[in-house]
Amino acid sequence: MNYRHAFHAGNHADVLKHTVLLALVDALQRKDGACFFLDSHAGPGRYALDDARAARTGEAREGVARLSREDGLEAPALRRYLEAIRRHNPDGGLHVYPGSPRLLADALRAQDRLACCELHPEEAASLRQLLRGDPRIGVHQRDGYEALSALLPPQEKRGLALIDPPYEAQFDEYDRIFPALRNALSRWPKAVYALWYPIKQGRALHPMLRRAATLPVERLLRVELLVRADDSPLRMNGSGLLILNPPWQIEQALQPVLPILRDRLGEAGATCRLDWLRGG
Repeated sequence: MNYRHAFHAGNHADVLKHTVLLALVDALQRKDGACFFLDSHAGPGRYALDDARAARTGEAREGVARLSREDGLEAPALRRYLEAIRRHNPDGGLHVYPGSPRLLADALRAQDRLACCELHPEEAASLRQLLRGDPRIGVHQRDGYEALSALLPPQEKRGLALIDPPYEAQFDEYDRIFPALRNALSRWPKAVYALWYPIKQGRALHPMLRRAATLPVERLLRVELLVRADDSPLRMNGSGLLILNPPWQIEQALQPVLPILRDRLGEAGATCRLDWLRGG
């Protein structure tokens, strides 16, 4: 495994992904019933932003740091995200960035459960140490796509699966993602599924979007943020999430977030998009 997220923690993609993730969690938790959360590619769960790897790229400075210095953010979902980040930086600085399993663990209610999957041995061990002692949480050193079969359906009727692979295989990754998604939907059809994807050149995503449109769901929402024009195939110019079976009113929660992220994180040519590929 060549990709390590420690080099990229807190970048623009993390800001979008984790803001959307927490908004989805909050929407599901409006009802009292228990929820099950699955993080298919969890990572170590915590990143030191003064670590040599993070300092080498400085991506957090162009991402979460541009928001953490600001007050008066108008979007409640964005405030919710920043409060979650500040919880891990109580001195008011920005030293630690919590990954998706840590954010999900923090959001659990007494009746909820979380399963985190991480294939890399060192990162799985770090995550297990980070989340130790909580009987609601299971950490599995295993392939996340296989887990979408092995761990589903859970006993809970409601919940969310976050699918956030490293895309080391680039577009070939979708050849694993979509069969795994179809299998998961056959097992747990009413759950919310959030698939994160990188954007280099938007037109290159058209085959992926056509495949997504064939999935057996009634509603499919696309959320995208490009922090610069997508005219370079050599760098990640933005990212997006496909949300399958999105919860009620999630569009209204996310709509005010995207222009703020575009304006505060973006360069010339930055754009954002929130639209329904199916339903609405």
